[in-house]
Amino acid sequence: MGELLSYLSKNSPFYQKLFSLHQIDIQAIKTLEDITSIPTTSKEDLQQHNDDFLCVPSHKIIEYTSTSGTLGSPVTIALTENDLERLAINEYNSFLAADGSQNDIYQLMLTLDRQFMAGIAYYSGIRKLGAGIIRLGPGVPSLQWETIHRLRPTAIVAVPSFILKLIQYATGHGIDPNLSSVKKAICIGENIRNSDFTLNVLGKKIKEAWDIHLYSTYASTEMQTAFTECAEGCGGHYQPELMIVELLDENDNQVAPNAPGEVTITTLGVEGMPLLRYKTGDISMYFDEPCVCGRDTWRLSSVIGRKKQMIKFKGTTLYPQALFDLLNDMREVLDYIVEINTNEVGLDEVLFYLVPVDLSGETDYRIRGYLQAKLRVSPYIRYVTDEEMQKIQSSSMSRKALKLVDKRIKQEQD
Repeated sequence: MGELLSYLSKNSPFYQKLFSLHQIDIQAIKTLEDITSIPTTSKEDLQQHNDDFLCVPSHKIIEYTSTSGTLGSPVTIALTENDLERLAINEYNSFLAADGSQNDIYQLMLTLDRQFMAGIAYYSGIRKLGAGIIRLGPGVPSLQWETIHRLRPTAIVAVPSFILKLIQYATGHGIDPNLSSVKKAICIGENIRNSDFTLNVLGKKIKEAWDIHLYSTYASTEMQTAFTECAEGCGGHYQPELMIVELLDENDNQVAPNAPGEVTITTLGVEGMPLLRYKTGDISMYFDEPCVCGRDTWRLSSVIGRKKQMIKFKGTTLYPQALFDLLNDMREVLDYIVEINTNEVGLDEVLFYLVPVDLSGETDYRIRGYLQAKLRVSPYIRYVTDEEMQKIQSSSMSRKALKLVDKRIKQEQD
């Protein structure tokens, strides 16, 4: 900790100002408990003072990555050669946790361009593992299956909702996924579990059709570190040598195990843009009992929700993930986007863009009845065709599958 604070005080314009403003004596901070005297850092700090977080001259930067911009303007995260090696070690540890070995072949169903840190992290970690890599990229289920049949990967790295699309394609084209070479999936970007470790609707749908082992992951570009499940499926394992993690309540106090708190991280070993007590905006829980797998570091649950994405809808508090689970569970719905707006009196409104199995009155009746029963309130619904949905999704520059459009954020920024 002392090494990090000394490094920041010498090299980080942002933290130099923060230490000065709050009269922080870094020499007085000796223990992990002492860091609570340092104010937290927010996403807004990174957005507004991005360059001030850089701790190295430009000639030492090897890779420029950026956040996805889900919660506002994208943030640039610059990495040095040492940071890239640290990133590889992080994912090497993660793939080991997920029962990876040099005998595996991983088909990467994600982008390795567009400044996507995760893509290069997975690639580097698998190389360090000594396993095989198929860099196929996202989308195109037909090509994914053709490659699976031809090159016989043992594992895939993919967004869970895309795995469902692979299953749908297979069903429509006489392919039995269970006869393929793929035995496990590293699931990125979306939850497949509830906070009690049971599979959520998305996870269940995958397992019902394709009996492969699912490993959940959680990470962000800013933290440059991942939490990855082992075979027990009881939370993502913490890597204490790479990061200090706090889970904070509304008053910035550490929560107890099994209680929700905001994931707040301090990076260790990062050279280019280290972060100190950075609040990710993600709400999760931690569990400190040893895992059956033998690891004794604590584990992180799936993300319950994002602090800024909490919805107050007609008196009911909702997180987008709960809405996603409802829609994923509906056979009448083939695809969806949830849009959140602010109405004329400043309250949240929810609009569902849905691709139904058909446009019959009976289907509409079942959809509305189900949502009313589960939510106790009625969201607005707009039915669209699959082609219209693809246009909406392709209009987004996001690297992630577009499932949520939060127009409240745009209105606040304007």
